[in-house]
Amino acid sequence: MTHPLVSQEMIDTYQRDGVVLIRGLFAGQVDQLRAGIAENMANPGPYASNNEKQGHTGRFFDDYCNWTRLTDFKAAIEESPVAEVAADLMQSKSVQMFHDHVLVKEPGTSMATPWHQDGPYYFVEGEQTISFWSPLDPVEEATLRCVAGSHRWEKEVLPTRWVSEDGFFPDEGKYMPVPDPDAEGMRVVEFPMQPGDALAFNFRTLHGARGNTSDRRRRAFSLRLVGDDARYVERPGRTSPPFPGHDMKPGQRLREDWFPILLQQ
Repeated sequence: MTHPLVSQEMIDTYQRDGVVLIRGLFAGQVDQLRAGIAENMANPGPYASNNEKQGHTGRFFDDYCNWTRLTDFKAAIEESPVAEVAADLMQSKSVQMFHDHVLVKEPGTSMATPWHQDGPYYFVEGEQTISFWSPLDPVEEATLRCVAGSHRWEKEVLPTRWVSEDGFFPDEGKYMPVPDPDAEGMRVVEFPMQPGDALAFNFRTLHGARGNTSDRRRRAFSLRLVGDDARYVERPGRTSPPFPGHDMKPGQRLREDWFPILLQQ
């Protein structure tokens, strides 16, 4: 039985396009997540950034890997149906935590979130992966945009550093250049969203977001989870997130004391 928020059509869409909208996934946790983001911004973690780029206005704050220290994030993950929905969409019997990510664009923030795939930055590979991007404010123009079917591309997209735009790893030749989906006529999926809605997408789905030119904040909470076939993979440099000292070997499942199992069917 699938979760009531999920239909077979949504599962088919996720498998085919690598992205699907889930209305109200975190509807019961919006206040919790807003409180968690406020605490996160008041007490940033070691990976926090304001993405300050010359020629751009506003503040684009992001930070990740804080769910173990911020109780509101931990409670929202545990109390929401996110693990059950992830299992349905990934078609996986298990759902394992990877990490959380906060992205806040204050009013008048001109910097866009660059087009990228999450997977190439990570030390995990597999078909059964999922990210949930949930706004905590109504969004229209500053919503997340995904390229349908990009999770099936033969080559991954070059991972770059968001501010400097340099390549993230030295082996740039193994990746395809970052495309311009609008100019190249790709099918871009995007939706106006309300607080607590979530866009679910595969780690290899190309995505990005415009700047926030509105007069209200755009707070978003993201959650990355993995399924049955996810395995640790070596990268030619420090990954993002780095998780130093993990001691995992290629081909292993992620260690459960650091990346707990949220659901086992």
